[in-house]
Amino acid sequence: MQTQINHFLDTLDLSQNTIAAYRYGLQRFMLIVGEDAPLNVETYETFLVAIKGFSPSTKQIWRSAVLGLYTFCKSGDLAEMKGITKHYTRKQGKRMVNFNREAIEQVIEYCSRLNGDLPALRDRAFVLTLADTGLRISEACALKRGDIDWQEARAIIIGKGDKQAVIRFSNRSIQAMREYHIACASIEPNTRLPLNSQPVFARHDIRASRKIKPISASGMWTSIKGDPKQGIKGRIEEAGVDRNLVRIHDFRHYFVTMTYLAKGNLKLSQELARHNSIDTTNRYTHFGGEADIAYDEIFNRRK
Repeated sequence: MQTQINHFLDTLDLSQNTIAAYRYGLQRFMLIVGEDAPLNVETYETFLVAIKGFSPSTKQIWRSAVLGLYTFCKSGDLAEMKGITKHYTRKQGKRMVNFNREAIEQVIEYCSRLNGDLPALRDRAFVLTLADTGLRISEACALKRGDIDWQEARAIIIGKGDKQAVIRFSNRSIQAMREYHIACASIEPNTRLPLNSQPVFARHDIRASRKIKPISASGMWTSIKGDPKQGIKGRIEEAGVDRNLVRIHDFRHYFVTMTYLAKGNLKLSQELARHNSIDTTNRYTHFGGEADIAYDEIFNRRK
């Protein structure tokens, strides 16, 4: 088989990197099925079963290499082999979105009552904004005051994939941001930075001094989740929630879930969440759907 592999690779008009990847894949093929194994459908299926645990990209290039070898050697039933390939490369069902909704709501409730110093006012506004807009944390941290139409309570942002999108703000998030910005006026009253260019959410650590500087996504998340290594207790723990129960993306999951539960309209939830594909939004439909209601009526409320 090694001679056949060498002859096949010599005929390829591909980049050196691709040929090297093919060579490695064919060596794995030979190692799995045996050097003297016949090039037939059964051998090919044995190979597919053996590589199931590898990454999709690795499996794809190895399959291409082996199918190319079979074609070169005019071996096996290619139509049958394509059918087998399709069977072993079927996409797995996407996992349903799962997060601890109770923990998220407890954090939101706690943060909605924060008051006092600037970090507290900022964190209140930030958490309410995440929960009520579906913004990703990086998108929220990139917001400038001039991005927001305060009268219409909305903003146009450039989000994931450099796509423009309209974001809507709730009354409570707008109010929290207003109160935070009023308090921020004392930081750098004579700043030359135009108001519209100032960050919506700013740093308030010692290194920032009394300058208006945007906060990074990691810095913002540290304030919310905390960092035991730095001795920082975040808002999540202050709310009485185990910090490991809340992940950075869970506020967005919460937003999509609440929009779907309120309206039961998948297309509307897709638009509000700015999902490219409705398949992504469809992962949230297990929350409070008709099937859940029917199941509850059948098994839990029967007499």
